[in-house]
Order: sequence, then C-alpha cells, then structure tokens
Amino acid sequence: MFALTTLGNLTPSSTVFFCCDMQERFRPAIKYFGDIISVGQRLLQGARILGIPVIVTEQYPKGLGSTVQEIDLTGVKLVLPKTKFSMVLPEVEAALAEIPGVRSVVLFGVETHVCIQQTALELVGRGIEVHIVADATSSRSMMDRMFALERLARTGIIVTTSEAVLLQLVADKDHPKFKEIQNLIKASAPESGLLSKV
Repeated sequence: MFALTTLGNLTPSSTVFFCCDMQERFRPAIKYFGDIISVGQRLLQGARILGIPVIVTEQYPKGLGSTVQEIDLTGVKLVLPKTKFSMVLPEVEAALAEIPGVRSVVLFGVETHVCIQQTALELVGRGIEVHIVADATSSRSMMDRMFALERLARTGIIVTTSEAVLLQLVADKDHPKFKEIQNLIKASAPESGLLSKV
C-alpha cells in the first residue's frame, strides 16, 4: 500500500496560521530565538495582509510570560493559555470548526520536538494538512529540533520555509497583494541555524 505524497497546496481561504508559545521566558533558552521571532513577525504580517486567521497559544503564561513583544498580535483570532503541549485544545477545535473549509494549518513556534510535534500529529490525525515553517520553529537543543523535523517530514507533514509559504499563498505575481508580500520577503529570512549541518 503506497501512501500518496501530500502535495501541500496552500490557498488563503482554506488556511489557518498557528503560532505556538513564542514567549518571553523562552528567549534565553531557545536556539536562534531572535531569528525565529523575526520570521514569526513576517508570517503574522503576511497573515494580516492575506486575511488568514491566526491562532496563538501561550504555555502556562503565569510562569512563562506572555508572547514576546516583537510579535504583533493585532487582529489574531484567538490567544489561549494552555498547559497541554499540543495546541489542539477544545477552544481551538471550536475556532477551526467556525472557519469554513479549513484544509491546511501553517504551524510555527517552540519547541519543535514537543508542542510543535504534538500539535502537528494531532492535526494530521484529524485530517488537516500541516505545514511546519522550519525557519520559524526551534528548540532548546538543535539535536531535538532536527530529529523532530525529520520525524515530522517522514509522517507526511510538510516541512517548509516562511518565504515558500508566503509565495505559495499569493501564487501569482498578479495577485492584488503580491507587492505587499514581496516587500515582506525582500530581505531573505535568517537561516536560524538550519544550514549548520550542510
């Protein structure tokens, strides 16, 4: 039995962005966190430009602080505290059910091998296609990060980059928002340590 390769086509009307636990307390611990934040900012700006709903979680914010100030949460659909590692909470499932025709989730944040991995596996289990933005996703350890990305890719989850996601969502130079998205990606995203093994 051959599994069909997931093509991973993205369209704004069937996509939701998930921003996972980009919190202040993680700043000193997470590898390349500054890079991850700057790529996360781009993704949220892109979501605003394209009218894509954004769901944000914060892991135990009482102890770990709220989302870092650099990440602009203007207009996001939901900001939820959680103690569970996966972002798939009842409130998130309810929010997804309210958005007609959701097929894809673009997922980023921390930590790759814990909250991101568990969220991705739960979403796939519910029939949603998951795109993990590798340059906006990290862990305290590069080993955990890289093995998680490999494991997820083998599960049929799409491991991609911020620029690939944003350009896939506009799909055409003639898209009315292309220029705004092009401005976001004029400067290449930081490599956030992903090429250290090349």
